[in-house]
Amino acid sequence: MSADSRPAHDDLAPRTMLDFAVDAAWQAGKITLEYFQTGPAVERKADASPVTLADRRAEEKLRECIQHAFPEHGILGEEFGEVFGRTPYRWVVDPLDGTRSFIQGVPLYGVMLGLEYHGRVILGVVHFPALGETVYAAKGEGCYWNGRRAHVSTVTHLEEAVVVATSVQSLYDEGRGSVFDTLQGQTRLQRTWGDCYGHILVATGRAEVMLDPILNIWDCAALLPILEEAGGTFTDWYGTATHTGGNGLSTNGHLFRQVMEIIQRNP
Repeated sequence: MSADSRPAHDDLAPRTMLDFAVDAAWQAGKITLEYFQTGPAVERKADASPVTLADRRAEEKLRECIQHAFPEHGILGEEFGEVFGRTPYRWVVDPLDGTRSFIQGVPLYGVMLGLEYHGRVILGVVHFPALGETVYAAKGEGCYWNGRRAHVSTVTHLEEAVVVATSVQSLYDEGRGSVFDTLQGQTRLQRTWGDCYGHILVATGRAEVMLDPILNIWDCAALLPILEEAGGTFTDWYGTATHTGGNGLSTNGHLFRQVMEIIQRNP
């Protein structure tokens, strides 16, 4: 059943809501593909970050799906702010994470949905329309990558690890450059496969550490349950598992303490 035709129910099992979220993300992602690699017009928001019609139309689709299926749920989105609900559920959406990649015609962008219940995220979906990849998880239900179980890697030594980041310059701008320098000297490979894609690489065992020195809540909400259900960690830079910390660090779990020790030595 498509997200547009689902009945309005509030007390649904996490798996049912997860199925809905995967479908809604797919529908929004289909809209982004209409603009991908077409040279879309770019505007600047108040914080100077770029936005396109694809961002806005994708969020409109997500809101339409949610409001049809769960009319009493709250919604917080990057482009259109918050609609307060009448239940403890709130959807947190980023319709197009990685807008700069999208504008460049690079397929490493994603549609992100997280669902909070009493402020705690209980499920997350990240869909990559141009790659045909979707990773999703609900608390206690496991993490899945295009229908098969997803797991973090089993790497236990930093010298074998792959470290990813969205932008090395942003790490320096936020005072975290020394952390990257240290990790660069102690790990096998470093790449800027960034935004939500970098975190998903960790969740699916293709990288071990992802560094993000500054994030908004809609950048994080979907990632917390995905990383945890895949066997890894998603925390802020103080090591707290949260989607409201203003930054993000994903690890495969085995390397979490080693990475935190480096961060603590390079405040």
